[in-house]
Amino acid sequence: MASWQEFEQQAPELGKVARRLMEAYRHKVLATLRQDGSPRVSGTETTLKNGELWIGSMGGAVKALDLRRDPRMAIHVTSRAPEGDDPSSWEGDVKLAGRAIEITGADMLGAPEVPEVPEDGSHLFRIELTEVVWTHVEGDELVIDFWREGSSPHQARRH
Repeated sequence: MASWQEFEQQAPELGKVARRLMEAYRHKVLATLRQDGSPRVSGTETTLKNGELWIGSMGGAVKALDLRRDPRMAIHVTSRAPEGDDPSSWEGDVKLAGRAIEITGADMLGAPEVPEVPEDGSHLFRIELTEVVWTHVEGDELVIDFWREGSSPHQARRH
């Protein structure tokens, strides 16, 4: 698993785009796994701090309970629809996958790399990445830039 900083070091160009879209769009979609293995999608917000990607959750929220039971997750960042008839004006979507590791314990919560700790039983998770994908349009081609943990970034194009 890779931290956000490690991802940006391994795929700097993709990292710039992913960071820009992550920071530009506050609301994201989080996919988790229910107890029976079926998918669940929930709204979420993220924070990038000190080279790590973080998500929080209200205490006892089903998405937090899903992640405690099975940390595998994905986040989808959507952007505005393209303006006019030019599909290449679309910024594209970023999708990432990995594991959400819950941060607990007073010693960890006071560490400088951890964002402000939510109170009243809320949950805080650090995201460890396995994959980041940016899908966008150039001319008449769908372009998919992707990075997977332990490999160089790649690109696929489709007409």
